[in-house]
This record gives sequence, C-alpha cells and structure tokens, in this order.
Amino acid sequence: MTKTAKFGGSSLSDARQFKKAAAIVRADGDRRFVVVSAPGKRFAGDEKITDLLYRCADLAARREDFAAPFALIRDRYLSIERDLGLEQAHMAPALDEIEAALFSGAASRDFAASRGEYLCARLMAAYLDAPMVDAARLIRFRDDGTLDMEATERQSAFLREMPMAVIPGFYGAMPNGTIRTFSRGGSDITGAIIARAVKANEYENWTDVDGFMMADPRIVPEARVMHAVSYEELRELSYMGASVLHEESIFPVREARIPIHVLNTNRPEAGGTWIVNEGTLMKEHRQGLVAGISGRKGFTMITLTKENLHKQVGFGYGLLKILDRHNISFESMPCGIDNLTVVLNDGDIKGKMDILYHEIRTELKPDTVEIASSIALIATVGRGMAHTLGVAARLFTALSEAGISSRIIDQSPKEMNLIVGVDQRDFEGAIRAIYHAFCD
Repeated sequence: MTKTAKFGGSSLSDARQFKKAAAIVRADGDRRFVVVSAPGKRFAGDEKITDLLYRCADLAARREDFAAPFALIRDRYLSIERDLGLEQAHMAPALDEIEAALFSGAASRDFAASRGEYLCARLMAAYLDAPMVDAARLIRFRDDGTLDMEATERQSAFLREMPMAVIPGFYGAMPNGTIRTFSRGGSDITGAIIARAVKANEYENWTDVDGFMMADPRIVPEARVMHAVSYEELRELSYMGASVLHEESIFPVREARIPIHVLNTNRPEAGGTWIVNEGTLMKEHRQGLVAGISGRKGFTMITLTKENLHKQVGFGYGLLKILDRHNISFESMPCGIDNLTVVLNDGDIKGKMDILYHEIRTELKPDTVEIASSIALIATVGRGMAHTLGVAARLFTALSEAGISSRIIDQSPKEMNLIVGVDQRDFEGAIRAIYHAFCD
C-alpha cells in the first residue's frame, strides 16, 4: 500500500501546523510521498507566501524596492525553522539566494512564485528526516507550456524505489530547464501527478475542512459533508460553482483509477470525502439520492417563439451560428413545439445584447423574442437520482412550498443532474429548499 499525501497552505502556515502535518505522515507508514504547498494564511488579514512572492517579482521587474514584502517572507520561514529547531534546513542562505536572483533580474515570475513550495519542502524534509526531490527534476512541460505526462512519468519512475520523499508542489520545468508553474492551486495537480507516477493506491489531499460539503455552508450552515462522490458528479458540481479541488488535479488520478481522499489536517479523525471512479464508489458512504447541490448567478434567458418551430429545419443551427459569430457559448437550450430558450452567461454577452437581438430578429424571424435577465442556475447532482421515481416532483414541491417558481428546467440524459433556473433573488432560498428536500 502506497499513499501520496499533499498538504495545502493552511496545513503548513506555521510551526504548529507543520507539526500536525508531520504527525499525520508519521502515523501511517504507507504515506511515503509528501507534496507540500507554500505556507498559507495564519489568520484573517494575513498574506499567503505565494502572493508575497508574486508581489516581489512584479516590483523587481519594474526595478522597484521589494524589501518590505520580502522581509515578511524571510520572517515567516525563519520563524518556522526556529520554532521547529531546523537549523539544518539552512533557510537564511536559501532566502539570500532568492533575494539576490530577484534583485539581479535573473528570477522569472514563475521561478519567484515557485520558491514558496521549494522552501517549504526543504523545511518538511528536514523535519521528517527524509530526502527532498525538487519538482523541477520530476514534472515536465512541453515547449507550448502543456504538461508532458509521459516525460513526467519517466522522470519520476525512480521515486518508486525510495522509502520516502518530500516534493514541492505547484511547478515543474520546461524542456530548457526553466521553471514553469501551474495555475494557482496547482499543488493539487502536483500531488495527483506524483500519485500517478508512483502508482499510489490512494491520493490524500489534506486541507482545513472536513471534506466537501453537500451545499455551500454560507447558504446552508448545517450542510453535511459528502462522504463519497464520483469524479463525474464532482465535475458537474464544480462547473456549477462548487468550490472543490483544482479541476486539472482530477484527471491524472482518474485515468489511473486512484481514489482521492480529502481530509482535514486539524481533524484527521474526521472521515473526509472520497472521490472515486463510479464503478468503485462505496455505497455504504453514500448518503442518499443526491451527492450535492451547487449553483451560479449571472445568466440571461432568450426565448424565441415561432409557430411550428419544431418543423423549422435549421432554426436552432441558425441561432448557434449567431452565437458562434460572437464567440458566445450557451449553458442550456431546452425547446418545445413552438419555442426555444437559450441560457447565456452574462459575462459572455456583456455589450453584445443589442446586436444579438438585431441579428436574431433579422436572420431567424421569430414571432417573438423575450429576454429575461438576473437568472440563477442550480444543479442537483447525484447518481442515485437516475431511474428513481419522484425526484423531480420532490424538488419542485420543495420550491413551490418555499414560494419559488422555476423559470427553466433541464435534465441530462443520464438523469444525474437536474438543473433549474430561478430569479437571482430566490437563489439562496432555492438552494436551502432543495437541500432540505433531499438531505435532511
């Protein structure tokens, strides 16, 4: 049994959190590969190390003084080193080298940002008395900046022979050796890549929450933790606004059929959330028909009416051509005998509504065009809903009893995702109503 354990910034924000993470690693000999983020916020109003490094890089690029933010970085690492008694980590010389590289202009923005994880990995390796393996040796990008998974697996193969290793997250190397980072939150990706490369049986992602919630706790404070969710359900929830793992961190382990276990560094005894392939989803962990509820605001509905529209060959194609012409994608497109509705993201149509209306009128010649703005979409997601009688009835009864009318209804052919559109003013109330209908 081999586990890859990735610890986020909140799990490594200070020496106290370092000790918690290290205790978790030591408690299970299967946790052989440890991936670390840069130290995160210690308290409200604090700054993440990565944000400070980006600020230093931007100031240095403009030849402006970056001494103040770099002093905050230096103090954080030196205080962790001191509080953990890790003189052997040699933070001061390493920090001097980074500061010199910034001052000379030799440090790229990606290089500067990557040093947060690099320094954190040095500290963790020293504290665990384990070797640190630089991610630049392992993670490979192509010339176009995309991840080269084949090269990465070749470069990382030697890790499987090591009893333990600590690896900095967030970055890798281009073919010419220069540092390239993933997008923010990219240490999740590193963890997944390492889990795949070492053929881990499990990828643990340690953070500061007990797992993924079945609804946004800011809207439903009593929302329960999802005990298990499939990759497909997670993608649906993430697309509709749920705050989950970095999307790119899912694919490496999904393809290798490695389960992800999201856990709380501050409460390791909590069960967390399992993310697994559908075929291996543990039924004993599933709490009911629904995996979760999520939604987003900021949509507009355009409804076109034309008599016998269902016989108008090419009408829908004509509408899609107009949208394509203006580089607009659609969220949903339900239709009836005489009408068709398209749901569009407000960000995509900003400043374009007048020309869209004109072209739809001129080219498609509908009988009427109705535009409804301030729409929110809410997705109720769960494999258990498929082929289960009464799911839609329960959902719409809940909305009706809450005094909320649905403006649009759409369900995927797999019956795993039921989407309703409501007025934005009803968004929070609708999510609460749906949650209590399925999750109480």
